[in-house]
Amino acid sequence: MDTLLWIIGSTFAMSMMAWVGLIVLFLREELLKKILLPLVAFSAGALLGGAFLHLIPEAMVKVGPRLDMFLWLLFGFTIFFLLEQFLHWHHCHKVPCEHKKPVTYLILIADGVHNFIGGLAIASSFMVSVPVGITTWIACAVHEIPQELGDFGILIHGGWKKYRALVFNFFSALTIIPGALLAYFLSNSMDITFLLPFAAGNFIYIASSDLIPEVKHGESLKTGLLHFFAFVAGIMLILVVRLVFGG
Repeated sequence: MDTLLWIIGSTFAMSMMAWVGLIVLFLREELLKKILLPLVAFSAGALLGGAFLHLIPEAMVKVGPRLDMFLWLLFGFTIFFLLEQFLHWHHCHKVPCEHKKPVTYLILIADGVHNFIGGLAIASSFMVSVPVGITTWIACAVHEIPQELGDFGILIHGGWKKYRALVFNFFSALTIIPGALLAYFLSNSMDITFLLPFAAGNFIYIASSDLIPEVKHGESLKTGLLHFFAFVAGIMLILVVRLVFGG
């Protein structure tokens, strides 16, 4: 029961991050542009740290370096590639974003699927241990902030009213909860360890395909170094969490 409470509480807290779009209403566009890309770099480092320092090691402890573990890792990577190909979606980390109105509905659908899979990842991590769950949640959370800001920017730029954009963005974020509950109840009847490398593949894809390309070509050496150190800081955050909480 304690594990279920952790899962429900953490995923609901994650869904509440959809309201981070309120920041757009109060901050100048120039300031958002300055902080958003360093946040993207930071979240890329955190996601890769979560994959390589927590999810993959935990899966290897549970099942060993078996071929099927790495197949699930590749499947987790590939399923997000498939999602982008068929829904023509990728995270946008600019405010305003270039996407136009017809794409806004695809963004909400794809983000709902993405959050559902995120729920699987978080719940499966908590099923291993609370420290592993907390670390996975942190890796997801630091990515969620620039993602939700970008998604909100897409909806606004596509012609949505600000309040409507916030509400529908929140609804798409709520799919993380049924994803988490599905993983929890599946764990009662089957071994869900395979969801750890699957989630790691998701993290690696998002970091390498969606996030790092946004920040790897800085406008200047100073900007490039800022993004690099933000990226390293994201990795270090996950490393520190692992050292503090164990797991």
